[in-house]
Amino acid sequence: MVPMIMVMGTIFFLSHQQGDTIDLSVLPGIDKVAHLLIYGTLAATVIVAHKPVLRSGSSLRVVLNTLVVCLLYGLSDEFHQSFIPGRYVSAGDVVADVIGAVLVCGLWLFIRWRTA
Repeated sequence: MVPMIMVMGTIFFLSHQQGDTIDLSVLPGIDKVAHLLIYGTLAATVIVAHKPVLRSGSSLRVVLNTLVVCLLYGLSDEFHQSFIPGRYVSAGDVVADVIGAVLVCGLWLFIRWRTA
């Protein structure tokens, strides 16, 4: 649970920076890659935060819980950014968040399948 909260705190901290504080304009689309990576990390920590008995049981339940947590946190992150000068709400960011979570959930399912 602690790693998940730490990742969420990091996301909140980064989202709270004013728009001119973090310059990601060097490469087009790099902000979407950053969203994908950080929400992939969040997804991994959410999976690990599930009790071992649940992780060893229903894979679908773990994946759905993880995706819902990541989606809701991504939406709340965009809402939070709407109050920060120089930041704006982006549906593309939420899509990148969910894609990052889906990729990690897919990797987790693949690893479970291969080791079963």
